[in-house]
Amino acid sequence: MRHDHDEPDFRPLAEAPVQTRFLPGTAVEIVRPPVRGRGFRYALFDFDGTLSLIRAGWQDVMIPMMVEILAEADPREPVEVLQSLVRDYVTELTGKQTIYQMIRLAEEVQRRGGRPLEPQQYKAEYLRRLMQRIGDRREGLRSGRYSPGDWLVPGSLELLDLLRERDVELYLASGTDQPDVREEAALLGLDRYFEHRIFGAVEDYRRFSKAKVIQDALREHGVSGESLLGFGDGYVEIVNVKEVGGTAVAVASDETFRDGRADAWKRDRLIRAGADLVIPDYRQCRELIDYLWSA
Repeated sequence: MRHDHDEPDFRPLAEAPVQTRFLPGTAVEIVRPPVRGRGFRYALFDFDGTLSLIRAGWQDVMIPMMVEILAEADPREPVEVLQSLVRDYVTELTGKQTIYQMIRLAEEVQRRGGRPLEPQQYKAEYLRRLMQRIGDRREGLRSGRYSPGDWLVPGSLELLDLLRERDVELYLASGTDQPDVREEAALLGLDRYFEHRIFGAVEDYRRFSKAKVIQDALREHGVSGESLLGFGDGYVEIVNVKEVGGTAVAVASDETFRDGRADAWKRDRLIRAGADLVIPDYRQCRELIDYLWSA
């Protein structure tokens, strides 16, 4: 049964265009030319992979953990088969709250005749392992050993400054647990841009969704979705922004090399989710903003 705030599964909502174009001299790819000069008043950002790189490499923690658990449930199944299965469904569910991947894990354990733990228990174990991997990054930011720029998508702060100069109110909505996203946003110096408008997953996952954040913001200010600009590297926020009539910018960030080239898998997935524009990062954010605000 679907609830109002469930996050949808990925499904192609738009045909991939035969031809796109780039803003001259930039990596800003125009997929579906948006209505320009709208005077956007609000912007919604995803967090991990869209602004923050603190959790880059999370798949290398989640996938082995799930393979280990499924191998215990049915030791006869080849590890290579399990690795392929887990990689496929983790990828399929990327963009949703972490709990949805753990729900799928519990279902796979049950299919193999095992007795699954509660999805929240699997999530707690995954987060324990993830924190072991990224603990040095978080501690390095606290101590000053790392600067925020070391773990931000390139150009993030410049983009946020440009939007604030245009009096755009900024919202952050993440599938990461709310206490963690608020802590990590502060470590990266992002809290001053978003203030109290930082939202993340809560224990009762049905009480939170990016769609709800958008609906509440539009309702609070009494405005239509046309005033909304969205940035994200996951399909959920792209779909949610398009559903209300906003303009969606896909951030196809390469979290490993950060070399100014778009991640091909993200690009294709986000275009099929309905993105209007695709960028690899924010190095050319001034050109992007000038384009969007031009009449």
